[in-house]
Formats: sequence, C-alpha cells, structure tokens
Amino acid sequence: MRLLSLQVQDFRNLPKVQLAPSIHATIAVGQNGQGKTNLLEALYFLATLKPLRAGRLSELVRWGSQAARVTGRFLLKGAEREISVEVGGGTRQALVDGKKASSLEDYFGGVSVVAFTPDDLEVIKGGPDARRAFLDRAVFNRFPAFLKESREYARALKNRNRLLRDGASVDAAYLDAYDETLARAGARLYARRRALMAELAPRAQATFASIGRTADPAVYAYHPAHLGADFAQADEAALAAALREALAGRLRRDLDRGFTSVGPHVDDVSVTLGGRSARAYASQGQQRALVLGWKIAEIENLEAAMGFLPLLLLDDVSSELDPERNAYLMGYLAQSGAQVFLTTTDAGLVRAAAASDSLWLTVHAGQVNTDTPSP
Repeated sequence: MRLLSLQVQDFRNLPKVQLAPSIHATIAVGQNGQGKTNLLEALYFLATLKPLRAGRLSELVRWGSQAARVTGRFLLKGAEREISVEVGGGTRQALVDGKKASSLEDYFGGVSVVAFTPDDLEVIKGGPDARRAFLDRAVFNRFPAFLKESREYARALKNRNRLLRDGASVDAAYLDAYDETLARAGARLYARRRALMAELAPRAQATFASIGRTADPAVYAYHPAHLGADFAQADEAALAAALREALAGRLRRDLDRGFTSVGPHVDDVSVTLGGRSARAYASQGQQRALVLGWKIAEIENLEAAMGFLPLLLLDDVSSELDPERNAYLMGYLAQSGAQVFLTTTDAGLVRAAAASDSLWLTVHAGQVNTDTPSP
C-alpha cells in the first residue's frame, strides 16, 4: 500500500494542501499550534472515517467554511484507487473514485493506518476509557468491519440506557429486545478484541523485552468483567449467552443507576510488568516503552496479516521519548520500509528516520510548504 497524493480542503485550520508524499518519510516541521497535527488528523480521518481527536464532526471544518474534504490516491495491489471523505452539516460522506461508497468495506478496501500520538504515551497511567480506545483503534485496523459492528453495539447500548432511565416504569418486553441485540453485538466485539489480543500481545511483549530496560516480563491482556463464560474458549454464541445472563443479573443495579454496567463498553485492558500493575508500579519510561512495544507490534501484526505495511502517522512523539527509545523508534521506522508521516518541532529528533528522498514540509498558520532542512 502506498499513498500517491493527498489533497486537503478546509480541514481544521488548513485551507488547502496538495502534496505528493515520499514513499518513505514525509516530515512536517513547525511550532505547536500551526497545523502539523491537523495534517496527520486529515490523513487519519481519510483512512478510518473517525476523528483522531475531535469529539464532533463539526470541529473538523475550518472556521467560516461550510464543509471540509480530504482526498487520497492510493496504490493498492498494483491498482490505483481514490478515496475521499467530505464533512459538512455534522455528517460525513465517503466516496470511492468520485462516487458514493456502496459500503464501508468498499471504501476501506485495504487502506490501513497506524497513528501514534503523545496521548498514546499516557495510556498506561490513564483510565479504562483511554485503554479501550487504544485497543479498539488496533482492532479496527485489523478488522475494518469493527467500525460498523461497534456502531451497532453503541446504538443498542444508547437505547437500553434510555429505557433504564425510565426506572420501574420500563416495559420488560422492550428491555428484553434490547438485551438480545446488545448481547449479540457485544459478543462480536468480544470476539474481535480477543482475536486481536491473541495476535498482538506476544509481539508487544517481545518488543518490550528489547527496550524495557528490565528483566520483568510485560503482559498485555483483555478479560471482560462480570462475564461468566470461559472467555478464552467460548464461541460467539456462548459469549452472547453469557452477556445476556450478566445483563439480567445486574438489571436491578442498572435500573437504580440508569445505565448498563456490563459489556464491552466498561471493560479494561490489563498491562502488567513482572506480575504487577504497570499503571501503579512501572516507571514513566517503562510505561512509555510498553506503549511503544504495542505500537510496533501493531505495525508488524498488520504486515503479517495483510502482506503489506500500513501507513504510519507519528505526531511529535519523539519529543516525548527519552533519547535511547527515540533512537530505537527512528531506527525501526527507517529499516521497516513503511511509508511514514512524522511531525516535529525539532527536525533533529526525526532525522534518523529520514531517507535521501524524504519530503520535508514546513507548517505555519495552516500553510504547508515544501522545505529543504539544514544539515
């Protein structure tokens, strides 16, 4: 997979960007707040249809504009295809070769991206929400159908929670119907997360062993809370039955509190170091090495599964890593052969990942220009 060209129109603070990225590294240099991250977010949104940071789609449209558009032309398995996403009026529209995409599967069509941001480096010491989002981004990359599946679950969850807020007056028949939908959709999310963790965790643990500066082994795991089934062995039907049982068993609690207290939306990813919670006991450097190990494992796992490397987006992470681990990351990127977009405030931090054909950009006040960096 290779990105051949990128066009951005009225996205965040970027009025217009047109570029042909390097097949190796495209490096955007500029001070904070100028639009470097917006360029990466435009690419991420194009490849996933999900914002990297924004809570609302309207936040993606440049102030004073009615709509934003991002278009990319990709080389996929020897053939070129163009995908675009338009945002306006709080909605998005996906296009393939200029026509409305017939399905999400048709739109994605092998396009894959892995993003690495400073927020990711905080995920170990953050809360469960951050770790779930971190996990689910990796699940989506591996299984693009997860986007549609998670939306189905979210709709069922929203409807069930609305009924729960009605309290004792809730119609049991309606609640049973939503429980059935929630259990079926939740079982699919469980299965997707389990499959991803089975592939990725061993790779992440091996990478951490080489950069963690400790003999203590890292373990990444996902085990749903309040689920009675043998999670490792249960098929989707058994997972759905177990979730249905858990929903029924916690109904009184859920009615009292007005929200659903069991399901994929409340689970967590456990990360331990030497058998102890990494959140509580790992140093800041070790926590960041745990996240770095996960990201490198995600890249390697996607290459193994798909036969090609994903597009890599790194947003100023070099300034957050210590010199040794930054050197490891830059060396890895240079040797991987992946197509990479990096942002930085200091070109020297990412120079090790640059090849002779790297494209250097300067970003200032939303304007993106090609540049030749000083030696």
